[in-house]
Amino acid sequence: MIQPEPTQQTALDTLGAYFGYPSFRPGQDRMVEALLAGRDALGVMPTGAGKSICYQVPALMLPGITFVVSPLVSLMEDQTRALLAAGARPSYLNSSLTPAQQNTVLKRAREGWYQLMYVAPERLLEPRFLAFAQEAAGEGGIGVPLVAVDEAHCVSQWGQDFRPAYLEIAQFIDALPQRPTVAAFTATATERVRADIIHMLGLRDPATVVTGFDRKNLYFGCEEMGDKAKVAWIRDYVLAHSGESGIVYCATRKAVDALATELGNALAPSRIPVGRYHAGMSAAARTESQRAFIDDDVPVMVATNAFGMGIDKPNVRYVIHNNVPESIEAYYQEAGRAGRDGDPASCYLLWNGNDFRLRRFFIDQDPDDERLDQEQRDQARRNRFRLLGQMEGYCQTTGCLREYMLRYFGDEAAAEHAAEAAADEGQGCGNCGNCLTKFEVEDVTAMARAAVRYVATRPMRFGKSLIADVLHGGNTERIRQLHLDEDRGYGDLHDESVGRIKDVLGQLCGRGYLAASQGQYPVLGLGPRAAEVEDEAWTFTVKRRASKRSGSARARRAVDLLREEAALDARPRVGDDAELFERLRAWRKETSAELQMAPYMVLSDKALRGLCRQRPQTREELLEVNGIGEKKADAFGDAVMEVIADFEAGYTPQA
Repeated sequence: MIQPEPTQQTALDTLGAYFGYPSFRPGQDRMVEALLAGRDALGVMPTGAGKSICYQVPALMLPGITFVVSPLVSLMEDQTRALLAAGARPSYLNSSLTPAQQNTVLKRAREGWYQLMYVAPERLLEPRFLAFAQEAAGEGGIGVPLVAVDEAHCVSQWGQDFRPAYLEIAQFIDALPQRPTVAAFTATATERVRADIIHMLGLRDPATVVTGFDRKNLYFGCEEMGDKAKVAWIRDYVLAHSGESGIVYCATRKAVDALATELGNALAPSRIPVGRYHAGMSAAARTESQRAFIDDDVPVMVATNAFGMGIDKPNVRYVIHNNVPESIEAYYQEAGRAGRDGDPASCYLLWNGNDFRLRRFFIDQDPDDERLDQEQRDQARRNRFRLLGQMEGYCQTTGCLREYMLRYFGDEAAAEHAAEAAADEGQGCGNCGNCLTKFEVEDVTAMARAAVRYVATRPMRFGKSLIADVLHGGNTERIRQLHLDEDRGYGDLHDESVGRIKDVLGQLCGRGYLAASQGQYPVLGLGPRAAEVEDEAWTFTVKRRASKRSGSARARRAVDLLREEAALDARPRVGDDAELFERLRAWRKETSAELQMAPYMVLSDKALRGLCRQRPQTREELLEVNGIGEKKADAFGDAVMEVIADFEAGYTPQA
């Protein structure tokens, strides 16, 4: 067996001592190795892949202070609390601190108290902070070996979440007397965005680690339904998964308030509290709501995407989108809040045509950023429409949902694997709604040809709904006013429903035979493949759902996983593992309240399951449990072993 290099072994020792993990996840080791060698690096890893470890381990090993550029106050605070619980010396500097507190942080930083400091991109060029950073990186300073940029896609105008403040990061780095190693991390980045990150941050010959975007523990479902049906669906799902943590995303503050109220009333008899979160709430109310969710006091959070990058809760078992997000990137990042502990979780997208109309309205009404010139503004708007179009393709595809997303992110190997599985087994990835649904292929060539021919007579004049009405032979006031009932093609598809015609029109757009304009009210024209329609041999088929799904992955509770693991291992104690888990969970909740930290920061669900399986009786046995390092063994070891011993002795704690 090849022994690791000393730096690698030291990194593994650091990983075990602080975080309790015996080995790195795929890609983490390569990122850590590059950064310890002083090489710039770009890490493209899906949410839940452990990006933070990639810069935290080097920061804990390198002399001086590492700056971590992070976009959200809540994320900084949670990361700092988690590192403190692990025995590290982190800090943060943001607007939540008073001027006096900021002075104290900077004073302690100069004295070498901290190993990491989280800062917002807007703060980097502030005179006081810049002076501190230059002093730290200069001769005789404490040293700045590493600058880590989290959510690095925010630097690119081609991504879904461009933030002009990120453009100041490169200027900040250039202003330091000694250039540090620079690491950039993102969960969602296409090839274009990756290239932009490298260029805009000035990364020098970076080691690029792309771990792949396939989150195999996540089930993806996509359902078209009306707004009222959505509410009922979400209510029933939450009831069926009571006791689990989940997030429900809505597009607007108004939608959040309405859904949270309706769900709260519907779930009150079952004693399932529902929280809400959006930017229209006060800062104190948002903080209280987020804390209640992280502390497991409120299992269901209804929120806008403001409840996004700052959420670092590993045991979220489901994410439901009540409305269509603005892009595949945004969707994958938000859905990726589920199952960060690696255990099975579910992601559902509920959508209808109103969602896309609302998104187009947002793009048209979005105020121009004064920091961008007119050409950049136009480019940004065009890009947002392009991203929304790809999101619409995801909603309308009958192919594997996982394959669609993987191809979007350029993960061709994983996408090909999904496609091959679909061809060989007829099950696709086996873990998305489309792959678990049986479809029938239907020839709609005549409908498609009639639709393209009509659009050719009226290119870029009318939207999908009106065209469908005309082809159906509708007798609406608008058709009469515009004399469209006199058009060639009027009523050609009178035997087909308007909804069915609209569906075919949408699929023609998706495959390039028709094209939709940008804007709130898109109109249809001919696409680049329109000429193919006149070929006599041309055919156009669609897939129709032939039956209900053969099965569906569900969000599983930790106790369910225990039972499954026990069954696989043929262990005798199947039932009492679940009971012990609940006792440890109760102990964790009590302990976290006393220490004023989130339960997962005490011990993760996975660590609790490991305790149930291994039943440690000594500190050495405790350290063998995945997720328990030396600091946590010292802090909680005696307590958890006492809970286990009491359970095995038959002791029942008093309520």
